[in-house]
Amino acid sequence: MARGVIRHLKRMFAPSHWMLDKLKGRWAPKPSAGPHKMRECLPLIVMLRERLKYALTYREVKMIVMQRLIQVDGKVRTDMFYPAGFMDVVQIEKTKENFRLLYDTKGRFALHKISKEEASYKLCRVKKVFRGPKGTPYCITHDGRTLRYPDPVVKVNDTVRVEVPSGKMLDYVKFEPGSTAMIGGGNNTGRVGIIQHRERHPGSFEIVHLKDAAGHNFATRLQNVFVIGQGTKPWISLPKGHGIRLSIIEDRAAKMAKAK
Repeated sequence: MARGVIRHLKRMFAPSHWMLDKLKGRWAPKPSAGPHKMRECLPLIVMLRERLKYALTYREVKMIVMQRLIQVDGKVRTDMFYPAGFMDVVQIEKTKENFRLLYDTKGRFALHKISKEEASYKLCRVKKVFRGPKGTPYCITHDGRTLRYPDPVVKVNDTVRVEVPSGKMLDYVKFEPGSTAMIGGGNNTGRVGIIQHRERHPGSFEIVHLKDAAGHNFATRLQNVFVIGQGTKPWISLPKGHGIRLSIIEDRAAKMAKAK
């Protein structure tokens, strides 16, 4: 019988893309409730301790966040279990660093370093468009934002560019063949390609076919596709590899060349 909220997470059942050591402890940080799902986020404690290596222990992470040094999407976050997710902008004033959370082609979060100008906006995928009280139009985005009075052209699956501190909608890009998209879920997570066409399957999952810059074709479900730019020009800078997945042999050859 359930007796309230589960506040713990065993390390064995933590998402594998956090890449926590299996033998360094029994527990893993349980993300707080927030804009991203537990298994699709990166808590600030994992980011600061495991990725950026700015802290060695839980206590040190707590000291960093309680000094109000970490901003996510322009807002100071003092909860070290805050779930940062896909497309979020993380700013550290003290080190003058700005990061955007993107995926690499192996499906892991990449803290991609960006300029201050690029950190002033983020992209949001529209999940729902509806009318609220008194016929006010609203749209809801993948990170839990509610945008009032969006452009009437904006529909579900489109992407809007949002100003980071204020949350105002600046621009939008339509989900249509010819647009550049990044995959945010499934086996092709982190790949970037140009939308070729969309297969409609009423009552089942719609499939989108894409082609990357190396000429490889791949397909995924519609809900995994996140449009990031019009034509071949993305609105955001991409992490190393530019979303092109290498085969096992190509990956090994690249590693060997680097080691020499």
